[in-house]
Amino acid sequence: MQYQTQNIAKIYWYAALLIFGVQLVFGLVGATIYVLPNLIPVNIMPFNEVRMIHVNCLIVWLLLGFFGAAYYLIPEEAEREIYSPKLAYLQFVIFFFAALAAVVGYLFHDYAAEARSYLEQPLWVKVAIVVAALIFLFNISMTVLQGRKTAISNVLLIGLWGLALLFLFAFYDPANLSVDKLFWWYVVHLWVEGVWELVMASILAFLMLKLTGVDREVIEKWLYVIVATSLFTGILGTGHHYYWIGTPSYWQWIGAIFSTLEVVPFFLMVFFTFNMVWKGRRDHPNKAALVWSLGCAVLSFFGAGVWGLLHTLPWINFYSHGTQVTAAHGHLAFYGAYACINFAMMTYAFPLLKNRAPYNQVLNMISFWVMSSGVVFMTVVLTFAGVLQAHLTHVMGMNFMDAQAQLGLFYWMRLGAGGVTAVGAALFIYSLLVPRAHEVLEPGAVAARAAAE
Repeated sequence: MQYQTQNIAKIYWYAALLIFGVQLVFGLVGATIYVLPNLIPVNIMPFNEVRMIHVNCLIVWLLLGFFGAAYYLIPEEAEREIYSPKLAYLQFVIFFFAALAAVVGYLFHDYAAEARSYLEQPLWVKVAIVVAALIFLFNISMTVLQGRKTAISNVLLIGLWGLALLFLFAFYDPANLSVDKLFWWYVVHLWVEGVWELVMASILAFLMLKLTGVDREVIEKWLYVIVATSLFTGILGTGHHYYWIGTPSYWQWIGAIFSTLEVVPFFLMVFFTFNMVWKGRRDHPNKAALVWSLGCAVLSFFGAGVWGLLHTLPWINFYSHGTQVTAAHGHLAFYGAYACINFAMMTYAFPLLKNRAPYNQVLNMISFWVMSSGVVFMTVVLTFAGVLQAHLTHVMGMNFMDAQAQLGLFYWMRLGAGGVTAVGAALFIYSLLVPRAHEVLEPGAVAARAAAE
């Protein structure tokens, strides 16, 4: 059944795609500064502020994507309309204005002193984000409480509530750098390797339910297993960030053991998605959404799982810490786990929201391969750069800048990979937002197809 309030998702996804484009632009600018440092005058656009905008846009557009996904799937799971559409639009205005104001402030060098990566927002912006989150959680929770309860909606709610509550640690900014890093990871790590995994798993389960036709009971059992392993490994796995900030030595053992196990839930997601497709009884027409869903599971396994495992053990991290190996892991992990799940959800939902059959599918799937190839090549290049960087500094004894001078070829290749990624992103946005005229469905056809699913 199609619900009218599912259309709320569109405004969130439009904004997410806009900010995704801004993130890509500043990523390319940052990569250019690496190889042509004097091209852009430092007093106009210093690298630290370019990076600040790049990573903040990443967080903002992913959150907007998650909000849109929740407003789309919760009505179907709860079997009722969203509790208050007006609150949903009010939340969007507050959140988007706060994000936009933060980016403009970064451009005019207003918040350069806020040197907490991902959390550089001024106090009033953080407050606005919390207000928007509270509105969202109230709206979604009331919808679920007054409707049908499912494992998918329950896990999504737990993830979203955890996301909002953990953000409160962003307000604590101690003067001691070690203490700051301890609590800073409560937000950053417990988001991306904790509650965000719950959000990702619930959206992936929803897509498998719709695209494969496998019984809900089977999908929900898999979802519970994935959630349990995510929380079991992710919470204590935070310890792998504590190796070098003055914490007790037992964190090396705790961090090493549990962060090694963090690869398990991502492997389970790969097995889950391919198993559901293999067992699926439905030949769903939206093949592009299926490609993004499978790609999400595979790329998150390699990006968050394998590449995280490569340098998570303390006797390896001692050398790789602060090198381009971290950047390699971060790019593929965020893209594979969280960008791809948003793209999968958008690809599935937009044809239904626009009252059209699945459209531009070939172009959409081409965008997956182009964008993914760009990010994967970037990851491989940065991995080699990080290994060479560690060798030059720790074995050869070079200082930081001399070692950087030896990595120029890798940085040029990273810039090229970023360009390929941007081309793939442009193809995806076009395929998503510009359907062809002959693909309009008859009135009521979307509702009939949604009911059949």
